[in-house]
Order: sequence, then C-alpha cells, then structure tokens
Amino acid sequence: MEQTDDTHLQERIRERAHTLWEQSGRPDGREDEFWYQAEREVREMEQLHDEATAPPPTMLPT
Repeated sequence: MEQTDDTHLQERIRERAHTLWEQSGRPDGREDEFWYQAEREVREMEQLHDEATAPPPTMLPT
C-alpha cells in the first residue's frame, strides 16, 4: 500500500512541476528547480490536509 501512496505522491509532484514549467514559458534546463518547488508545495498541502483532518486533541482533566 505504501508504494501506491508513493506513486500517487510522485504523480502529483510531476503534474505540479509540469504546470509550473508551463507557466514559466517552458524554459530548458530548469527541471530540477520546478521539481523541487512542486515537491515543496505538494508536501505542504499534504501536511495542511493532515492537520485539518486530524481529530482534535483530547482534553485532559486538570
């Protein structure tokens, strides 16, 4: 199952990197730049989603 999650993550990064590349006019030689930017964005969005969908912390009696 983890491989499927990794594959899905890689696909999302690839799609975002491609979009960033197109938005920048399809420059040559900057593939790594777009990949790393896309990876950061996708992982940040994933983290925000995880935080937003996490159950609230349990209130401990004092």
